[in-house]
Amino acid sequence: MGFRNRPPELSIASERTIPGTGPHAQRMTQTSCDSPAGGATCYEPDEDGYDEALAGAGAPRPHYRELMALLEELDLEDLSAGTIQEVDRRGVWFGPKTGGGPFVVDPVPRILTAAEWVHLESGLTQRVRALNAFIADVYGSQAIIAAGVIPRPAIESADYYETAMAGVSVPAGVFAGVAGLDVVRDANGEFMVLEDNVRTPSGLAYACAARSAMLGRFDSCARSGVLSLGAGFDLLGEALRSAAPDGHGDPAIAVLTDGERNIAWWEHQQIAHRLDLPLVTVGDLEVNAGRLYRRDGGRRNQIDVLYRRCDEDRLVDAEGRMSGIGAAVLGPCRRGTLACVNAFGTGVADDKLMHSYVEAMIRFYLGEEPVVRSVPTYDLARPDIRETAVERIGELVIKPRTGHGGHGVFIGPHATSEDRVMMAAQIQSRPSAFVAQEMVNLSSHPTVIHGCLQPRHVDLRPFVFSAGDRISVLPGGLTRVAIKAGDAIVNSSQHGGGKDTWVLAGGVGT
Repeated sequence: MGFRNRPPELSIASERTIPGTGPHAQRMTQTSCDSPAGGATCYEPDEDGYDEALAGAGAPRPHYRELMALLEELDLEDLSAGTIQEVDRRGVWFGPKTGGGPFVVDPVPRILTAAEWVHLESGLTQRVRALNAFIADVYGSQAIIAAGVIPRPAIESADYYETAMAGVSVPAGVFAGVAGLDVVRDANGEFMVLEDNVRTPSGLAYACAARSAMLGRFDSCARSGVLSLGAGFDLLGEALRSAAPDGHGDPAIAVLTDGERNIAWWEHQQIAHRLDLPLVTVGDLEVNAGRLYRRDGGRRNQIDVLYRRCDEDRLVDAEGRMSGIGAAVLGPCRRGTLACVNAFGTGVADDKLMHSYVEAMIRFYLGEEPVVRSVPTYDLARPDIRETAVERIGELVIKPRTGHGGHGVFIGPHATSEDRVMMAAQIQSRPSAFVAQEMVNLSSHPTVIHGCLQPRHVDLRPFVFSAGDRISVLPGGLTRVAIKAGDAIVNSSQHGGGKDTWVLAGGVGT
């Protein structure tokens, strides 16, 4: 099929207008591949990692054969332009209303076999069950500390550890009704969890938008069936309703947002629209007689469940002062008249140091071995580990313990010698501010770049919903892709994009 051929030299890029049907149409720099087959035959996988579509010999994996054959026959520039038009038509936006831009969707879908998904779904369900047990324990009896599994200082130094939540009743003990974990695949093809996101994970609406943008484009490749994302908003709604403080199934729910300045403002609007919920800001809230209300003109409407999606996500700030949102919700939460999804205090579980203990949590709370492993993560506050990490600074990834969105991440193998020295000095001076992780060479996936298929690194953001004792995982989720060659940061806030993610119902590759 010719996928091992090297791409021809690219001609000088010429500016070309990609047609759009709405205000988000962009001018993009495109360069055509010389291949008569539209660029698919140019594809050469990354030899240093795992390619999602091609095996080691350069032949397509069984579940990618039809897709790769079809891509050989298509004009990839037209395919990409059509996807841009569809995203533009739907107004899919990432970033604040002023200063953001259209969400980037690459037109080549990622495909997971039924067998791969069964494995992932089992591991993600197990992990979220253990994380919820951990959070409930942290604000309850703290059995995991008493057993010596996790040291008390590691928990109490977590930035999002909220002492004010101690003893607060959370419906069904579900602190994290919505989880968005970051799953990667290493050079051997093993799925691993890179980070746990259980405060205000985003991306559900973007996963559905990527699917919508691709509808009808590759139907011939999905004869065995692709599992639907249609239940995504229903699962979110179920998780919100199950959080009702009185246990009834029809609570008054509102979505808490920062408004147009939030980078996920478009998603907030989509969720409110799809679930027919009001959008509120902190300024819209007031407490009366121990209950939370939203002001709507001259009326007050009671809120039983608040879906938190704002950036202000702590009850108490770093100086120990009550935050604006804390002043509004803590009293009702303590009285049991209000539930928050996700509950305040869940951030103790997605603290990057806690990631190093999740496998121990699974063993402690569930009595099981982890189905999906964590990327090995190290506590730099321990002198012996810190010494080893500094010696291996050129091999490891160093992350701020409280960072998010890929900001501030140091990647040792890609750093200069000067940067390594500077990072080592920061670790020595503030060891508890960072964690170290083993470097994972993220898997790559064919991505349309300048009219050719080129390998780009990807991860997966699956969504896990907890409604009481029932845990559901949306099939697939959002594949995030780094658009820049060699880039290991896939976040949209770092100029990444998304891909539609297919989970096959059965057939080829299962």
